[in-house]
Amino acid sequence: MKASETLTWKDIHEIPALLEDFSRDAHEKLGGSILKAADESVYLIGRGSSGNATLFAKYVWETYAGVRTDFIHPHAIFEAKLPLNFKDKAVWAFSQSGQSTDVVECLRRMMSWGAKGVAVTNEADPAKNTLAGIADRHILLSSSKETVVAATKSFELQLWLCLWTAQLWAKCFDADDFARTIGITGAMLQSAGGNANFAFWPALKKAPVVAFVGRGPMFAVAEDAALKFREMAGVHASAYSAAEFLHGPIGAHGPEDLVLLLSPSREALPPDLEKVRGALDSRGTTHHILSPAGGKPPFNSVVLDTELKLAALHFAVEKGLDPDRPRGLKKVTPTL
Repeated sequence: MKASETLTWKDIHEIPALLEDFSRDAHEKLGGSILKAADESVYLIGRGSSGNATLFAKYVWETYAGVRTDFIHPHAIFEAKLPLNFKDKAVWAFSQSGQSTDVVECLRRMMSWGAKGVAVTNEADPAKNTLAGIADRHILLSSSKETVVAATKSFELQLWLCLWTAQLWAKCFDADDFARTIGITGAMLQSAGGNANFAFWPALKKAPVVAFVGRGPMFAVAEDAALKFREMAGVHASAYSAAEFLHGPIGAHGPEDLVLLLSPSREALPPDLEKVRGALDSRGTTHHILSPAGGKPPFNSVVLDTELKLAALHFAVEKGLDPDRPRGLKKVTPTL
């Protein structure tokens, strides 16, 4: 099997066109009064890749749009002994399929306590989309359904949604940043044909353990990159924020491991990642700095994340694995 013969390859290469399609209708998709509460706050729910997208939302919405976000942990909601007051609060529930059972039931419970619900999915069929059916608002990411197990284009669309929502709320970005990012992502995909594009490839093939380290929006990218390497390529991969990595996890990484530092800039490593690099040097741990092909933060997170998904796909194929249908995994994971 070649990487270019997989459905995952097709999904990844759809990304630039899907981002452009979303941008064309963004204001219509996102308009409405329940997108945030009157006190400039939202609550976020998600699992897996969708959970990683909520992490990106938190960094972008708080940093750029002045909207406070709080994560909801479904178990606490299900075990609550007394009703919790969510009157007039906005709850964003991310689920690509709209079928994540604990996300659906969590939103249902919170709405019964007064919350307004926003469903973010990539499923247009209402008969298959339970989450959209119970929410006050449904934001459909695209008409291009993702059927492979590991989310690629849906995740990038979730990040895109977060950027556009911040723009709608606060006009915090240059309008050209959206078009520029689509162009950079498309150019990167056209040039990234084989493994030679990935400088960390020789170290990756030898490493028993891989860690992705980022900060802010790049931490969300690190989380989803690690997930994709686990799902598609069966790699023992973890993700950490730069600060958290220095607080203990670095102690588990020796010379034989690989640590990938995700930097928003090629010109200068952020101070927190510089500290991580210095600590890795002192331990003799192999590490590489990865940065986007272009663009500025936080938009270039989309560029680098897309490239890392392509890398996970290539590595899975090189190992003789099926990236479209990883053994033992399903597209929808029931947890209730």
